[in-house]
Amino acid sequence: MTTLTEKAPAQPAKSAVQQKVAASLARRHRQETLFRFTGLTAVMISLALVALLFINIFSKGLPAFWQASITLDIHFDPAIIQISEKPVQQRGESDNAFRERDLAWRSEVGMINFNRIISDALMQVLPDADQHRRQVLRMVTSGERFALRDMVIDDPSIIGQTKRLNLLTDANVDVWLKGNIDRSLPDHQQQLAPIVRQWADELYASGVIQNRFSFALFMNPDSRSSLASAGLAGAFMGSLFMMLIVMLLAVPMGVAAAIYLEEFAPRNKITDLVEVNINNLAAVPSIVFGLLGAAVFIGWFNLPMSAPVVGGLVLSLMTLPTVIIATRSTLKAIPPSIRQAALGLGASKTQTIFHHVLPLALPGILTASILGVAQALGEAAPLLLIGMKSFVASVPATPFEQSTALPVQIFLWQGNELRNFFEARTSAAIIVLLTMMISLNGLAIWLRKKFERRW
Repeated sequence: MTTLTEKAPAQPAKSAVQQKVAASLARRHRQETLFRFTGLTAVMISLALVALLFINIFSKGLPAFWQASITLDIHFDPAIIQISEKPVQQRGESDNAFRERDLAWRSEVGMINFNRIISDALMQVLPDADQHRRQVLRMVTSGERFALRDMVIDDPSIIGQTKRLNLLTDANVDVWLKGNIDRSLPDHQQQLAPIVRQWADELYASGVIQNRFSFALFMNPDSRSSLASAGLAGAFMGSLFMMLIVMLLAVPMGVAAAIYLEEFAPRNKITDLVEVNINNLAAVPSIVFGLLGAAVFIGWFNLPMSAPVVGGLVLSLMTLPTVIIATRSTLKAIPPSIRQAALGLGASKTQTIFHHVLPLALPGILTASILGVAQALGEAAPLLLIGMKSFVASVPATPFEQSTALPVQIFLWQGNELRNFFEARTSAAIIVLLTMMISLNGLAIWLRKKFERRW
């Protein structure tokens, strides 16, 4: 019996063209795999660098949100606080006369030696304080005497009372307790006397000094005399005023200009020239807008230097091209069938744009506007040229008062001579600024997702 072995049919030999195609296909597959790997590697490296940046900022900045403060029983001694009765406006007295009497009384309170009240309270908790009276006040930042003064001005009835208060320690004490100073350095290289360092360690160990959340960072303006009291309140209000001006000027003007250029403007050389200039302005460095603002708004219009109104106008000019370009791109994305259907039903050109196109383009317009405002929030270069780098120790009440901004405050703090203290505070200010910018970007994404429509 014979066994028949089945043989597979022979494959036809590939032609030269087929061989070339197969070789080229394999090569393209290898190139595609390499490209994907390169792109993924680039993304991972970028994310790693961003993560490294955030880890570095947060690791340095988060400790600054907690600050060393000392708990003291402050006795508002009547023997020290000898002042007249707080003035009250009399019937028939003019506002100017009352204001003059009130200012005189406030000046009288300001002449009180509140440092003595603080030192008397410190003497109760510091061992061997009688032998080192000159070093006692080194434990508390100098700005706390103004806090006690304001308490007396607000409520003179506390004179004679004893209140338990948490006072901020001196910046050098805070740095010492957080370990930002090398403790092995000799005494002549230390910023605190040996007895002050000993007091700080003992009070921290006993719980009299504790790290508490630093409300001063958010409630106080900048300070040079009391570094531990320096805060972001003035810079925050300055940035807020500028962002309000940008939203009131740049956003409506940018959206209106984009609607006209995209929907109504005739196509001629003039509109082409305008579009080219808008695109060019979007690429101009921000510092150039600072020069323009200093020359025009301060030099010609004599607006106050270092005022949020000038910063807002400069940032509005800088943001305007971005809003126009982004809004025009949003309008172009609306399908032409929407316009054709509205016109076919008898709507006018204006009704078609404002009743049909704009409602559909609103998510993109809002996103573009918010991103433009977020970009303006982080700008520092143009603000430096209009004088907002000057030291301002007050919180502005109006856009016409002198102020600074968050990016400029960061620039000023990073150059402070007390590096050990302000390095962490600078990182904390960066965290606040990043939080605001990320919040604005998150709001833009949420609005786009909420109102987005697909065709």
